[in-house]
Amino acid sequence: MIILIHVLIALTSIILASLAFFKPTIKKLMTSYGFVLATIASGTYLLISFPSHILQSCLVGLVYVTVVAGATAATHVRLRRAEAII
Repeated sequence: MIILIHVLIALTSIILASLAFFKPTIKKLMTSYGFVLATIASGTYLLISFPSHILQSCLVGLVYVTVVAGATAATHVRLRRAEAII
């Protein structure tokens, strides 16, 4: 059950990061940060609970964190630039 929750959190995180990138707001940015943290927390729990596939899990997790963190950082930059214009 925790695996399903973990995957749903991760997919939602990717969707939210994408939406935040195209229409940046502070609320969307903070929500994106929260979902990234929730994904990392649930992934850490899974790794501790089921350490048999640690290499595959870590590689996929690193790719996920890299992509979503990049999108979130880009959103942060876009939001700051938009605020500087106003």
